[in-house]
Amino acid sequence: MSSFSTSPAPLPRLSLDPDVENHIKKTYCNSQVVAAIGKEEAERRFHSTIDRLSLPPGYTTVRVCTVSRTRDLIREELQQLLKKEYTKKAAPCPPVEPHPVLSDVLLIPTTGPHPNLQHHTKEIMVDIYCGAAILRGAHIFAPGVLGATADVQAGDQVSVYVDVEGKCLRGFQKPYSGPRVFVGNGVARMSRDDIFSVAQEQLSGIGVEMTSPLYGCPPLNDVMSDSIFLQNLPSTVAGHVLDPQPGERVLDMCAAPGGKTTHLATLMNNQGTVIAFDKSQGKVDKVMANARRLGLTCIQAYMFDGGKSASEAAVCEKDETSLGAPPYPPNTFDRVLVDAPCSALGQRPALGNKMKLKTLKSYPSYQRRLFPAAVQVLKTGCTLVYSTCTLTLEENEGQVEWLLNTFPCLELVPQTPYLGGPGLSGTSLTQDQLQMLQRFEPWGDNRGENSHPSDRDTIGFFIAKFIKRAR
Repeated sequence: MSSFSTSPAPLPRLSLDPDVENHIKKTYCNSQVVAAIGKEEAERRFHSTIDRLSLPPGYTTVRVCTVSRTRDLIREELQQLLKKEYTKKAAPCPPVEPHPVLSDVLLIPTTGPHPNLQHHTKEIMVDIYCGAAILRGAHIFAPGVLGATADVQAGDQVSVYVDVEGKCLRGFQKPYSGPRVFVGNGVARMSRDDIFSVAQEQLSGIGVEMTSPLYGCPPLNDVMSDSIFLQNLPSTVAGHVLDPQPGERVLDMCAAPGGKTTHLATLMNNQGTVIAFDKSQGKVDKVMANARRLGLTCIQAYMFDGGKSASEAAVCEKDETSLGAPPYPPNTFDRVLVDAPCSALGQRPALGNKMKLKTLKSYPSYQRRLFPAAVQVLKTGCTLVYSTCTLTLEENEGQVEWLLNTFPCLELVPQTPYLGGPGLSGTSLTQDQLQMLQRFEPWGDNRGENSHPSDRDTIGFFIAKFIKRAR
């Protein structure tokens, strides 16, 4: 069981731009929320959210690909692999638990924090992104090493720190004196000279094997890669809410890196067509690489702007299994997922964030560019799901309000499964409508008392479901 609720957190509170933090506070402490629960409780929820953003979620969530094997078989194999790994480390092996509601999800509880770890004199510096990965169970790949004290050799015990301000220059060789965060200890698998004597792009392999991280999560990179996919729990809920069926045509408008795309294909038992878009060819290639490793053949990925995916003049190929390249005519798809680019303020753990208010405010208008095409290519009577991994009212409930006002054909409908909490007040949405939304809050108390602990200790996430009705 995770010890998050009782253990002190040795990680500092996430530092945000003051204007951005104030903007988030306005979401949690808007006048409607304060009128409903009081100022003190609203502020408690806001501060609890910010406090938990630097901490990893209480569980590692593993989605299984059930096209060719059952969850039980995959669970058994994964548990045995972890037992072997933890036996080598002489450490207790965490259990692999089935999620009680999500039929394709396994849970591995996070342990920690472990605040009494020894601090070694030999040190490694990494950036905030590498630091976040360490807190989720990753080792340090050599290109991720920013700095190392001058005497680090392969085999040395080292302590690992995160440069939270991004000011440590690559190759730094003294103990870093700027703001930093300790994330655990490991064993150097390369010397300092091995790492910094060649260009960064020529490096490969593990630079530091984490042996005593601050939080204990299993390292699952390249483990059972044809059967499992690491995915945050609310993201898996979004796929189940869309509920694609075998033989259908499904569009994932913003697909990279392919977690939700491959989930949709798995839920369809690899039967039908999943079209995936991204504006970067590198990200499209990543989607297809993930599809191939999981043995999913019904996915077609294109470098394309989802906002331009509808065209009255377009004609689909007659072959039901191949729609061809975009754009597509109206009423092409049975289901559309708009997991829109967002400010990602719900992601955990976050050890630093330099976003400015101007950037934060730019996301709603960008997201709205996607919806005219999404609604147009969706068949009447069929399902659209909108999701984000952020916290703000404008990108979540505000977008639902805008969608209902802009597209009279869209009807907001209840969701299954429902593991999160209701939407936040602060717009013209009614209480009944807010109950149809799912908000996963880092502070977690908005879920019912009978919910599983994994549902209450997640990233921040938002889901809305619509049906397109005839006008």
